[in-house]
Amino acid sequence: MNICVIGSGYVGLVTGACLADFGMNVVGVDKDVAKVESLNRGEIPIYEPGLASIVRKNMEAGRLGFTTDLGPSIQAAEVIFIAVGTPSQEDGSADLRFVRQVASSIGEFLNGYKVIVTKSTVPIGTGKIVEDLVRKEAGPASRFAVVSNPEFLREGSAIEDFMNPDRVVVGTRDPRAAEIMLALYSPLRVADVPFVLTDVESAELIKYASNGFLATKISFINEIAHLCEALGANVEVVARGMGLDQRIGPRFLHPGPGFGGSCFPKDTRAVAQIAQDNGLKFRIIDAVLEANDATTQRMVTKIDQAFEGLQGKTVAVLGLSFKPETDDIRESPALAIIRGLLRRGAQVRAFDPAAMDATRKEIPEITYCAGSYEAAEGSDGLVILTEWNQFRALEMDRLAAVLRRPLIVDLRNIYESEQVASAGFDYISIGRPAGNPSAESRGHAPEAQIEEVNS
Repeated sequence: MNICVIGSGYVGLVTGACLADFGMNVVGVDKDVAKVESLNRGEIPIYEPGLASIVRKNMEAGRLGFTTDLGPSIQAAEVIFIAVGTPSQEDGSADLRFVRQVASSIGEFLNGYKVIVTKSTVPIGTGKIVEDLVRKEAGPASRFAVVSNPEFLREGSAIEDFMNPDRVVVGTRDPRAAEIMLALYSPLRVADVPFVLTDVESAELIKYASNGFLATKISFINEIAHLCEALGANVEVVARGMGLDQRIGPRFLHPGPGFGGSCFPKDTRAVAQIAQDNGLKFRIIDAVLEANDATTQRMVTKIDQAFEGLQGKTVAVLGLSFKPETDDIRESPALAIIRGLLRRGAQVRAFDPAAMDATRKEIPEITYCAGSYEAAEGSDGLVILTEWNQFRALEMDRLAAVLRRPLIVDLRNIYESEQVASAGFDYISIGRPAGNPSAESRGHAPEAQIEEVNS
């Protein structure tokens, strides 16, 4: 099957590479000449584990290529994926100008029945917009189907998420298009991956509803962490007790400095705006957005208090990306916190394994370091903002030797309180009492009690 993927950004590149790995013939189309030339040399413009190898493997096999030539790519394809950006506008709504441009281009070059798939995250009703634009260009007798097939890719594990998804959502009212999409994803059907076959509008809303709910879980546990600090409770034990309830589950119950990235902030704002455009008020999502902003700002105050004032202090920061295993800094809480530290008079020395080049363009006034210990050297304390694995095994003796004060503010709770305190550090985390026994801090004591009760 011949596939055309329009847009070679994060979603388009992962989608194209993985479909090629399924045995499809895939061409990725992008208007950025430099990007296309780079991709055809096997150079990947984004940091995503496993992506470079799967791209090169399928390019060498002749199943994957990249071009700027849109017309022939559309005409040769049976299925056309739209995977262009839908950034937030000032009011929070999704900007569909790139989707509209692509839809018009598809209509211009349409030469037979095509399945046109929106892979980008788009507002409810976009499928109808795409259909109208294609038909306007191609004529009333044109034959095609529009499908909504939202992506659920987590940055840092996108290849695994595509190859082993929780579900595949396909929205269409055209039986022929549904059969083609099922054939396209046949390796996943063989693996018994659940498929949700529905209408276009429901498929579009599933994406927003999913991200909105996950953002709600994150904001909820961050609010619980704040309450734990006020009451002397342990958020990790509370989260474990909640997560053992199968109706709730343990995932996305890890406290932190707030959610960020390319999806949750954009999609929550967009769904709130969709509700408003339809004369409704999505009160829960409005509260989630407010709570997330408050959480990030509260972290700045938390750091200020730990450093006993930030004016004239030097803060070592580990982590700039919104999550580990990516170089994506879009709406990263780390950047918002750093800006808050600068406003309070601090100097910042930072290190991140992948995101420093991108951050330099956004915050040039901080010092970028070659490693964790270089960032800590001469600093008045250390702040962990992103939970990269290499930050989980810092040598405390070495840190103590280069820091002016043995202080760690861990906004990802990656260390045991007792472990760091025993090394002579002042250690501050989120939602956990200082000096709590390590077994209790990770929930092992409650787990043992549960097993004992159930035995």
